[in-house]
Amino acid sequence: MYEHDPLSAIDAVTAAQWLAFAPLAFQATAIMRDRGVLAALAEADTTAGRSIDEVAVSCGLSVYAVRVLLEAGLGLHIVWRRDERYHLGKLGRFLLDDEMTGVNFDFTRDVCYQAAAHLDESLSQGRPAGLKTLGPWNTLYEGLSALSEPARGSWHAFDHFYSDRAFPAVCERLANDLPTRMLDVGCNTGKWAELCLGRFPELQVGLVDLSPQLERARARLTAAGLVERVQLHPLNLLDPKAVLPGGYDLICMSQFLDCFSDEQIVDILVKVRAALPAGARLWILELFWDRQRFAAAALSLQQTSLYFACIANGNSQMYDSAVFLKLVERSGFVVTALTDGVGGYHTLLECIVAA
Repeated sequence: MYEHDPLSAIDAVTAAQWLAFAPLAFQATAIMRDRGVLAALAEADTTAGRSIDEVAVSCGLSVYAVRVLLEAGLGLHIVWRRDERYHLGKLGRFLLDDEMTGVNFDFTRDVCYQAAAHLDESLSQGRPAGLKTLGPWNTLYEGLSALSEPARGSWHAFDHFYSDRAFPAVCERLANDLPTRMLDVGCNTGKWAELCLGRFPELQVGLVDLSPQLERARARLTAAGLVERVQLHPLNLLDPKAVLPGGYDLICMSQFLDCFSDEQIVDILVKVRAALPAGARLWILELFWDRQRFAAAALSLQQTSLYFACIANGNSQMYDSAVFLKLVERSGFVVTALTDGVGGYHTLLECIVAA
């Protein structure tokens, strides 16, 4: 979908103005959604619409506030107008009701918006200069458990929206060739481990992550009554001396390697290769922008790379699969199966150590 320029000159100049006013448009859209302006139009008779005065009464804003918001919404195609009465457009409906849009919108507002002002600094210096708007950490992962609200809730909703749809599908695939012991590297809150342990009562699972994330995973699995089949391995894989525990016949990494730079990915995968016994497997579950069916999903992932640059760590991204697959090959692995569309958006790479 990116092999030609899809815009006419008229479309391009209009799109340029959208970008020029994007910060104001974003904030206006947030107000229309969160203060009930869009809901007031959604509740109106589909043929009659609502006047500015009627919307103002419904949502408790002044007539002036509603007027400037709705007029801004006209140019953004969020709403449309006939005979001085406003109607909710298709775009407005997605902003109001679509789960993916809501998750992405809240993530941008609560995690990324203020930090985005530091993107130039981040790219110039190769560090997450925008992270200081959220906390005093070197990378976001060090502070995930300490993030304040609403950033913490919006970050996890964003992360889980995509992974939660993929996990059940991968679990079904796992049932076809069930390992005895599985190592979940980058386990985060332990949701994937909880699903697997609940589904497969004989499975033993090891968890690798930074200590704060492991404690959260431990709490989740304890509450679920599953922790007795879990081994915790606190580890910072960026430490040159870090060694992954051995003895696992399957190592899984879900939405993990996109948190690292090209060279860091190779270093981590070399450590994975060293930990795998003969005949063991590696599964990598990732989101690749170039392997999406729809432009909206690809766009979401491409823009998420700017979050990694500015906030997460300053050197990672949502990868082009061609770039990523070369890193896997450099690390001494062969991809034996590649499955797109897992859970709608993910790609599952099934790998073995190269001969």
